[in-house]
Amino acid sequence: MAMRLVLRLLARQRSWGHAGKRAFCTSGTVDRSRLYDHVRDGYSAKPQLDMETLTRDLEAAEREYLERKSGSRHGELKEVIAIWNRLEKVKQEIKTLEEEKSAIAKEVKHMVNPRYALIRKRGKDIRLELSTLYKEESNLEGSFYPRALRLPNRTHPNTPVGDESKARVLEVVGVKPEFDFKICGHLEIGEDLDIIRQRRLSHVSGHRSYYLRGAGSLLQHALVNFTISKLVKKGFIPMSVPDMLRGAVFEGCGMQADAHASQVYSVDPLQHPDLNLAGTSEVGIAGFFMDHAVMLQDLPVRTVCCSTCYRAETDTGRETWGLYRVHHFTKVEMFGVTANESGIESQEMLDEFLGLQKEIFSELGLHFKVLEMPTQELGLPAYRKYDIEAWMPGRGKYGEISSTSNCTDYQSRRLNIMYQRQDGELRHAHTVNGTACAVPRLLIAILESNQRKDGAVLIPEVLQPYMGTDVIEKPRYIPARYIGPNQRKQDNVLK
Repeated sequence: MAMRLVLRLLARQRSWGHAGKRAFCTSGTVDRSRLYDHVRDGYSAKPQLDMETLTRDLEAAEREYLERKSGSRHGELKEVIAIWNRLEKVKQEIKTLEEEKSAIAKEVKHMVNPRYALIRKRGKDIRLELSTLYKEESNLEGSFYPRALRLPNRTHPNTPVGDESKARVLEVVGVKPEFDFKICGHLEIGEDLDIIRQRRLSHVSGHRSYYLRGAGSLLQHALVNFTISKLVKKGFIPMSVPDMLRGAVFEGCGMQADAHASQVYSVDPLQHPDLNLAGTSEVGIAGFFMDHAVMLQDLPVRTVCCSTCYRAETDTGRETWGLYRVHHFTKVEMFGVTANESGIESQEMLDEFLGLQKEIFSELGLHFKVLEMPTQELGLPAYRKYDIEAWMPGRGKYGEISSTSNCTDYQSRRLNIMYQRQDGELRHAHTVNGTACAVPRLLIAILESNQRKDGAVLIPEVLQPYMGTDVIEKPRYIPARYIGPNQRKQDNVLK
């Protein structure tokens, strides 16, 4: 066991170049694949990427890849396929020689000279040829997998082409709330009600963090409990998942922890190598199904999970205050696993998830619009993606509150998520994910849409049983006063 651990550490050091030094994916180059490292260390099976389909439709596939904001460059797909073609040829040569080697081993038992000497020499030649081919196979796989694993999924034909401005509005639900007074933003509302604190936390938890207190905390729990109760009644299986996961699981989901360091928090690589904080429970749920097969008769599987999500958000200067972009938040996620018998199972689940999102947000009394997201907003794993944006009066614009994606077999081929048919055949499943409740975004929409002239906030009717009241009013106590060194007026410091 100890020797096995030493060999794994040496393998990691060779793949990193220097122990403890990170390798990042840059345009046109791939330094490392955590998922392929995972495979080489014996933790998981090799990803079964569908390269045959790509070769049959190469021009269309390359066009789709260039239309996505995935970092793919012109000609890269052809390069990957060329490596794959050579790898397949080498594998076939190895298979042929291994079969011949086995046949010789059986034949030589019954032989005498001089035929024995000739066969023995051929066996030696085969071993030398195989040694060369094994090395070439290893080198080709080391070049192929890190590049192929970073290719995006194919794109649904109805997906708009372009950036987020090309999103197609599919439906508008509800009406914008109207006010006869000057409205406030959610942060001002929350501070006046003493339910949100975000200022003066740099020395406590850093920028883009926050506290929810009193009715603010109760409102978070109400949203979570309302959502999970609804989904469990719909047949969803509740789950609790790890917050820290290996980079291989991120990559298998289409999220490179190394390449997206501005979005993903990594735990100290020297103390805890290859552990990252999940930005969504989708990764943890996918890891649960990794290297497992579900029986066909038990599909589809619907799961729901509430978790704390961690986002570094270091690559944006937008929304620096408020709850819209924060480093940590509570989210309820839907995740589904479907068969691929008729070819429409995952699309049906995508439509089901979208219907549930619309039902939840309608019952919360929100005004929102449903969008078909364009190619540059799909990321790597999504084949098709819908977003929902709610009207946030204090911000004066719509803001994303949920997303749902059909990833087809993109994640299952990388993570070895299978289903078993009645005859024992294993096939790759399809995966679908969707946000059911992103708490901070819903808090913004609810507080800003339901504010009253006196500063109170009305609670949506469906949440009132969880809150024990129908309104959040200004506190009758005097909120705690800041007395630290960074006061605006030093003469207010307590003596």
